[in-house]
Amino acid sequence: MGLFADLRDSISAVTAKLFAGEGEDPKRIGIYGPPNAGKTTLANRIARDWTGDAVGPESHIPHETRRARRKENVEIERNGQTVSIDIVDTPGVTTKVDYEEFLDHDMEKEEAVRRSREATEGVAEAMHWLREDVDGVIYVLDSTTDPFTQVNTMLIGIIESRELPVLILANKTDLEDSNVQRIRNAFPQHETIELSALEGENMDEVYDRIAEKFG
Repeated sequence: MGLFADLRDSISAVTAKLFAGEGEDPKRIGIYGPPNAGKTTLANRIARDWTGDAVGPESHIPHETRRARRKENVEIERNGQTVSIDIVDTPGVTTKVDYEEFLDHDMEKEEAVRRSREATEGVAEAMHWLREDVDGVIYVLDSTTDPFTQVNTMLIGIIESRELPVLILANKTDLEDSNVQRIRNAFPQHETIELSALEGENMDEVYDRIAEKFG
């Protein structure tokens, strides 16, 4: 019986090696940050590069993303390894959504109120995802604006309290007012990677870091 037991254990060990990693769910990576930081532009860039599909519409209007959108099974191949992730493009988080923001974009009041209500619900949804349902975070900041805000400090604090792996991306480096160092100074405990999601600049480094951080 000892011979058969040894043979059975050997077969089990080989089988485990052959199928190691099969059945594992892709890691859910939330794309977070304030409104108009370029989160959906980045999500679409990643999705198009690796799947050929977009995640959602891009717009200069704030709070265009008012519900979390998910692109599943995005496989990123870097340096001989494949990282499988689900991208969760979340609404921009802010302390207050004012319907008058939408009036500035030639909307009727009824439409502006509807959008502000949806955006407020979307912020609550994004916070739920952050506290319960993501395995890592890509935090996108507009490098032309001041990163020292209550919302950014709060969200980074939640990410750290959950001990989630996080990448901070300084986006919109194609713009003249870009100041990446200001973001590095705001969150020196985390590496900041500069990029232009719109132009696709420095995406190779972004993909390298995604593979390292979430693989």
